[in-house]
Amino acid sequence: MRAMILVDIQNDFMPFGALPVGDGDAVVAVANALMPRFGLVVATQDWHPAEHGSFASNRPGAAPGDIVELGGVAQVLWPDHCVQTTPGASFHSALDVARIDHVVRKGADPGVDSYSGFFDNDHRTDTGLGDLLARNAVDELVILGLATDYCVRATVRDAVALGFGVTVITDGCRAVDVEAGDGERAFAAMRAEGARLMTSSEI
Repeated sequence: MRAMILVDIQNDFMPFGALPVGDGDAVVAVANALMPRFGLVVATQDWHPAEHGSFASNRPGAAPGDIVELGGVAQVLWPDHCVQTTPGASFHSALDVARIDHVVRKGADPGVDSYSGFFDNDHRTDTGLGDLLARNAVDELVILGLATDYCVRATVRDAVALGFGVTVITDGCRAVDVEAGDGERAFAAMRAEGARLMTSSEI
């Protein structure tokens, strides 16, 4: 069975959000167009407590973009974003949420971040997504969302490692691009690891 994974299509990652991804709202239409083609659609949702360790505001003297250690792994510090129950954590209002069958929340542990839809960044705790897909006999995943160079990249890496066939919808992704070209480098890494890259019109 083939399933669709929508990664973090949330208000705070939109151009108007607290951690804006350029042109991030363009992925909404791509997601809406493709969802009806899948029997199972899962959306991941960043769901941080206000005291999350990845927020620069929780570290005196730190600034967004600084690199620290969190949960035993290197961590980029971010502006506060996708705080639990706030409007910024909600899915974009134009996303067709009625077609989403299951939501996987991640990043709720203040001591470690969770880019991937499958695991926390330290890979010690899983989100339950793998079990959900196994129960539904899913072996192929089509993935899109935000952001190419962080949460999409991590979700794709783990999906391939877990043995899923993975297709990434390139026009359904947008990058943070902390460094120019990060998004394209992330696509190249995904391809090198075994993911297929396609546009929505090719699916």
